[in-house]
Amino acid sequence: MSRKPSFFERLTGNVRADDEENIDEEEENDEDETNQDTPETDGQLSVDMYQTDKTIVIKAMIAGVRIDDLDIDISREMVVIKGRREEAEGIAHGDYFFQELYWGSFIRTLSLPEEIEVEEAEASEKHGLLTITLPKIDKTKKSKLKVKSVS
Repeated sequence: MSRKPSFFERLTGNVRADDEENIDEEEENDEDETNQDTPETDGQLSVDMYQTDKTIVIKAMIAGVRIDDLDIDISREMVVIKGRREEAEGIAHGDYFFQELYWGSFIRTLSLPEEIEVEEAEASEKHGLLTITLPKIDKTKKSKLKVKSVS
């Protein structure tokens, strides 16, 4: 019975020579299973999310995405960014030396660490960088409520 290397061993390449043959066979089997008419899945958009005293800010590189192909849904606790990056046509797959950029549909769902004011949210794009600014709900904010006389 062969010992299966740990995830860390496989990730770092720290595998004993006698295990390499078994790993190669496992990877070939995994590739065969994944190439079987699986439906196309959406890619995932990489983001940075941070907070200031009054806002939560989300930044994502969307170079190559038309603004019309971008859809941002927000609620008090969540943001969903969907879009599509169209691949340049006319380039044969065999003509690429490298093809590392993601082309096609993408989606990213982010749970927010605090509730936000949905109506005051803003999004902008400059040089391919999407910036979404989400004002936090001010839980310390107080207001006076007038009582109406109803006859």
